[in-house]
Amino acid sequence: MTLARTRLAALATSILAVLLIVAGQPAMAAAEENPLEDAFAKAAAAQDVPRDLLVALAYAETHLDGHKGEPSASGGYGVMHLVSNPTNHSLEKAAELTKLPVDRLKADDEANILGGAAVLRAQADALGLDESARKDLGRWYEAVAKYGNAASADLARLYADAVYEQLGLGIDTRGVQVKPQEVTADRGAYAKARDLSGQAEIASTDYPPAAWVAASSSNYTSSSRPSSYAIDRVVIHVTQGSYAGTISWFQNPSAQVSAHYVVKSSNGAITQMVREKDIAWHAGNWTYNTRSIGIEHEGYVSDASWFTDAMYRASAALTKAICDKYGIPKDRTHIIGHNQVPGADHTDPGSYWNWTTYMNYVTGGGTPSWSTTVDNSTSGQFTASANWGTSSYSSQRYGADYRFADPVSASDPAWYQASIPSAGTYRVEVWYPDDPGYNSSAPYIVATSSGNKTVYVDQRSGGGAWRSIGTFSLNAGTYDAVGVSRWTAGTGYVIADAIRISRL
Repeated sequence: MTLARTRLAALATSILAVLLIVAGQPAMAAAEENPLEDAFAKAAAAQDVPRDLLVALAYAETHLDGHKGEPSASGGYGVMHLVSNPTNHSLEKAAELTKLPVDRLKADDEANILGGAAVLRAQADALGLDESARKDLGRWYEAVAKYGNAASADLARLYADAVYEQLGLGIDTRGVQVKPQEVTADRGAYAKARDLSGQAEIASTDYPPAAWVAASSSNYTSSSRPSSYAIDRVVIHVTQGSYAGTISWFQNPSAQVSAHYVVKSSNGAITQMVREKDIAWHAGNWTYNTRSIGIEHEGYVSDASWFTDAMYRASAALTKAICDKYGIPKDRTHIIGHNQVPGADHTDPGSYWNWTTYMNYVTGGGTPSWSTTVDNSTSGQFTASANWGTSSYSSQRYGADYRFADPVSASDPAWYQASIPSAGTYRVEVWYPDDPGYNSSAPYIVATSSGNKTVYVDQRSGGGAWRSIGTFSLNAGTYDAVGVSRWTAGTGYVIADAIRISRL
């Protein structure tokens, strides 16, 4: 009897275990589902918008973070940054197109993504994109530019270029992926707009590495500092919005805010918008406005992914130059966050801002533990076939010249060799001159520890400066670490000039 009961108990235990496993399977499957990924797929299908383009646009705006329905500095909501302010009513337009209530569009990711897709599709329809044209990601460029509602054609191009740059670099965040891909952006009328993404055509007179784009005169006070007011502070801000969107907002007379400089997340590009002699309205405290320089950084205080090493380094170099110019001590008493301004109701730059790293860069510490630059003329470290020509045509070149070749459907890369001191994580940057006749989707190959990774770069713009193509795990040793391939569907000469690898 005891044995029978034991067998029955064992059988019951086995059946219970099986039932638990079977019952657990749907739960496991549900855990693997990604509502954000599903929302992009559904919205793209419903509005006949390319899914990857929709993700890239959202990434450029918010890094796919809806911020729990809280608005950006310019009144934008959700993953797709649907805006409601005096000059941009994309939120209301989305409500009209989708018949969804505004409150839901603000706070619900699925609704917000559908709303953004609807607004983008409406822009495409207004431009006359038919069903065939809508299948070509490059043909959506002007619709993307208009989605950002920029204050000028120059800023519209800057905005759209940031979106298309992400298609070339690829995206992998919050469970949503876009593989790096070849896309030739058809800029249309925006091809003639000023390129603000690379070497500045109109440089700042206060800080020459920065581009100059003037804020609306309604958003700052003209002055004659430092004779009228001493400058003894630098105030660090976070934009709560995108780089292009912030620049556009400071040009909007209704904004009633501004900063002297804006810094881009991905590559540390800087735009000056108010002269240092003038008083930007950034601190929310008139005394601090009169005595300080305000620097805005692209991103959101709640998302650490915006605070890149490239941004820290570029901003720190700017702050160091400002401190040297005005005799400001390089310490945390004089270099402060917006949250430290007396009476401030802002929290930026927030808990994710790494003050230790930033101040190390400002004071001259924190330089890369190892870095190497390889030019196309570096002896023994650059190889290319006879199909690659040599040119010194562009003044944006690094060194005496650079290499160029026609794109072909064959493997004929130019390679840069480097001696990597130890296995680890490294930042890879590239330098090329840009030109309308250069390649729209140049493939850069990085020999990572897990195999070759390809990143596509539009060499028609953004040249004449170091441009980060990402961080990668590299093995130790001397080998061909970075290549430039000719195998691309992009149009125009493929350029191989210089690369820089830095250990993080």
